[in-house]
Amino acid sequence: MNRSSALLLAFVFLSGCQALAPVSTDGTPPVADSTAAPEKPKVYSSFSEETIFSLLSAELAGQRNRYDIALDNYVTQAINTQDPGISERAFRIAEYLGADQAALDSALIWARNAPEDLEAQRAAAIQLARSGRYDDSMVYMEKVLQGQGDTHFDFLALSAADTDQDTRDGLMNSFDRLLQRHPNNGQLIFGKALLLQQNGDSQGALSLLEKNPPEAGEVAPILLRARLLQSLNRGDEALPLLEKSIRQYPDDKRLRLTYARLLVEQDRMDDAKTEFSSLVQQYPDDDELRYSLALVCLEAKAWEEAKGYLEDLIARDSHVDSAHLNLGRIAEERSDPQGALIEYAQVTPGSEYLPAQLRQADILMENGRSVEAQNRLAKERDEQPDYAIQLYLIEVETLAANKHEDRAWSVLDKALKQYPDDLNLLYTRAMQAEKRNDLAQMERDLRQIIKRDPDNAMALNALGYTLSDRTTRYDEAKTLIEQAHQLSPEDPAVLDSLGWVNFRLGNLDEAERYLRQALERFPDQEVAAHLGEVLWAKGKQREAKQIWAKFLKEQPDSPILRSTIKRLTGSETL
Repeated sequence: MNRSSALLLAFVFLSGCQALAPVSTDGTPPVADSTAAPEKPKVYSSFSEETIFSLLSAELAGQRNRYDIALDNYVTQAINTQDPGISERAFRIAEYLGADQAALDSALIWARNAPEDLEAQRAAAIQLARSGRYDDSMVYMEKVLQGQGDTHFDFLALSAADTDQDTRDGLMNSFDRLLQRHPNNGQLIFGKALLLQQNGDSQGALSLLEKNPPEAGEVAPILLRARLLQSLNRGDEALPLLEKSIRQYPDDKRLRLTYARLLVEQDRMDDAKTEFSSLVQQYPDDDELRYSLALVCLEAKAWEEAKGYLEDLIARDSHVDSAHLNLGRIAEERSDPQGALIEYAQVTPGSEYLPAQLRQADILMENGRSVEAQNRLAKERDEQPDYAIQLYLIEVETLAANKHEDRAWSVLDKALKQYPDDLNLLYTRAMQAEKRNDLAQMERDLRQIIKRDPDNAMALNALGYTLSDRTTRYDEAKTLIEQAHQLSPEDPAVLDSLGWVNFRLGNLDEAERYLRQALERFPDQEVAAHLGEVLWAKGKQREAKQIWAKFLKEQPDSPILRSTIKRLTGSETL
């Protein structure tokens, strides 16, 4: 501790005040500092009386949880005094409060006035990165690197994930410059691999890691390498890599968890269940692991085991809503609709609430209890008004799916009288109107959505497709679909519509191109029917039949495939 900081603490303790402890980086609030008072320094002239009074006021404010006052005083005095001890204190308080600008300003003062303090240089680098000043950040991070300190190049790379391409390119150049001076630095290599992954160059990132094996004890590069292999459809190579690493570091939880999740992705459910069971035994208080194990058991159709783990979670008051939702699904799998209803009814408002409401409505309607289902949903709307629109949509969806179309239409009318401007309700009514052959109502609703939200690609596409499929307004349809395509160029539904309208216009080559793209992105029976029809029109009947046969094998009762085949071949069979 330097003399000026010691003097500050001496004054604080002599005044009978407790010093505001430095705020920890783990998010715990400031607490009283119980360390012994430092020996009273011999020099008292380092700070002015005004500074001492301001800092004492900050300490007293901190005692009373007025951290805003404490922060303001400390930042002011950090600027005035340029003292590293004061600026560090200001930085810790600012970091705890989430005051980004104050954290940056105080970190820079601290780093500038404590050039040998690696923690100060690291703090400045991270704050600069958070503010998007990556080149400046790298200057400070290199000081940490030169001082043999632990850098955070991985943080710098990860923090760039949500930035624009120019920023990521600039950071990549900075990494390359540093790597020229420190070619064997593992943290730099790992950071660059992260950047390459963000830029979509998974193979480049993998090659970099493979050429530069991690040093002993470095696990993060191994985890990244495994993820990269999986993303390149080489998961079979990732598993032995992780198995070898687990033998090296048997107590590393991250390695074993990644291995278990990769087993799930490889559809090796029994092995994944064994691995997650072992993890739960090793970390019995980790309910995230217990919930993951329950989900793996569900995937493996080990219903009784899954039920036991889910009930354990409820008893531990952890993941309660998710547990009830999945217990309901288990009851459905066991043909116990009443048991499923009991479980779904216990799901409270939150992320699992609407799926639970949907399943309750489905079960009741499938069992001839549609009035009870509607009454339940009406009661939920009264009790949970924030979910009213979504509950109306669930009621409409389940009624329509169970062939109660007129009642679904009535519910939509009621909902739109209550919420006349809701775009989701309008879109749903448009889709129901199309099924009722009320194209005028469908168009009015979709036009209203587009008027209020001109960039609504879903409404543009729906109107364009219907006009191309159900009318002869092909040019108008194409304009609408092209607008949707500009907004969502990779959306397979839009690509399908674009292919279909080109087919209607006689542009068979364009139609085939777009429909092949759509089918590649979304292997769907309707897209397959459309592509087959275009191929048939181009004289490629054999390929058309092959495509239809493939999808008929998966969905033998597909009405659109059957009707297309019958219309073109005169027979429902190929």
